[in-house]
Amino acid sequence: MILEQGFILGAAMLATGCVAGVMAGLFGIGGGIVIVPVLELTLGFLGVDPAIRMHVAVATSLATIIPTSLSSARAHHQRQAVDIDIVKRWAAFVLVGAMLGAWIAAQVHSRVLAMVFATLALLIAFKMILLPESRNLTDDVPRGPLVLIIPAAIGCLSSMMGVGGGTFSVMTLTLFNQPIHRAVGTAALLGLVISLPGTIGFVLAGWNDVRVPPGSLGYVNLLGFVLIAPTTVLTAPIGARIAHSFTEKKLSLLFGIFLAIAAARLFYRAFA
Repeated sequence: MILEQGFILGAAMLATGCVAGVMAGLFGIGGGIVIVPVLELTLGFLGVDPAIRMHVAVATSLATIIPTSLSSARAHHQRQAVDIDIVKRWAAFVLVGAMLGAWIAAQVHSRVLAMVFATLALLIAFKMILLPESRNLTDDVPRGPLVLIIPAAIGCLSSMMGVGGGTFSVMTLTLFNQPIHRAVGTAALLGLVISLPGTIGFVLAGWNDVRVPPGSLGYVNLLGFVLIAPTTVLTAPIGARIAHSFTEKKLSLLFGIFLAIAAARLFYRAFA
């Protein structure tokens, strides 16, 4: 029975990695939207303390996003769809925000995080589905000290939710009149800047927590990482190829639908 349960859980994690990898390449996301809820469900099945279940799921998700972001960003860079200038300007602020988000996550109830994310996702989904060719906020990515609050917020919110930042980054860059393919590719690289410090923060935060499941490094579960990370790396280029087969309008519509579904799921989780 134990062997059978282990096989089922392992198969579920591998399947999760495949889906997360394709979505990472397709939308420039780290796959956390898929990984976090599945890991949380799996950890509940294993009897992990509910008080830290989301912490472990979020931390492990961020860890798997590190190699996924590298694979996805490389695939998009080969197609010249990564804006290195934006990454250079935003990276330091995204990093600081990610470190802050990892700390805040231990203080804020997951229900609050889910509601904030779902609200933002629905607003942008509305824009991308119903108004894909509407006027953007600016003609280009703005510069100036106040604008740097945006990448810091992206890093903070993404780290708290265990996502690679693609959801927020793509939404923001498209509002700044960046082509959807370039926004997706740039978001993939920014995912690395978010996931690496975020993971380190969760490792330190859970270092002395005795409630973590076996095989964990802080709040990062190494078994989940080992099973999910390789499959996301292998399947991310598939998503990138699919993304470049769509027109800009179709990819915007698809991303908007994805956000709406993710938001609905998070609202349900928050109020269930």
